[in-house]
Amino acid sequence: MTQVYLVDDHAMLRDGMRAVLEAAGHRVVGEASDLTHALGDLLRLAPEVALIDLQLGERSGLELLSELHKRTHATRCIVLTMSAHPRHVAEALRLGAAGYVLKGSPAREVLAAIDAVTQGRRYLGHEVADLALQVLTGQARDDPLASLSPRERQIIVMVVKGRSSAAIGQELHLSPKTVDTYRSRLMAKLGVPDVPSLVRWAIRAGLIDADAP
Repeated sequence: MTQVYLVDDHAMLRDGMRAVLEAAGHRVVGEASDLTHALGDLLRLAPEVALIDLQLGERSGLELLSELHKRTHATRCIVLTMSAHPRHVAEALRLGAAGYVLKGSPAREVLAAIDAVTQGRRYLGHEVADLALQVLTGQARDDPLASLSPRERQIIVMVVKGRSSAAIGQELHLSPKTVDTYRSRLMAKLGVPDVPSLVRWAIRAGLIDADAP
């Protein structure tokens, strides 16, 4: 029996995954829909495995991986996400993810990933292996997203969703002036002249869903 923690902002998915895991003999020790709650629980509970989505509202699961990586945390993290972008696979692995599985995969693949990482091995889902190969062979080279920090990606998402500098600053404990500086620097780095262009760039880069509200 493996102790598992679920991090996903969709309650229905968490309920379904809990049922699958418990039927297979694993124990779900907790769950969260947001990064702050998840980080606190993971540091306190130290489960053997965490299943982490990359899209957590306006935050990213990569931020959670980064925080756990800084603390050399013992929990083995498996990314379970819709994102099939090679850069997301590469970044997740760089930040210490032990596995990466795409949502929509058979339940047995998630169970296989848990078995693998608890034995100290990495696990890449069937379709993910090809994405990782693209990065290793240079097919995903020259990606401007790779030059952005988790904080910069977080600010981009909040900007393109229409949040004001004051609102972003309050959420991230930054001054509005600092947020404005981040935004100007990001737009210069990415070569986009205005916020509508930044929105289009974020959709192409997979940072936000074109159909998201």
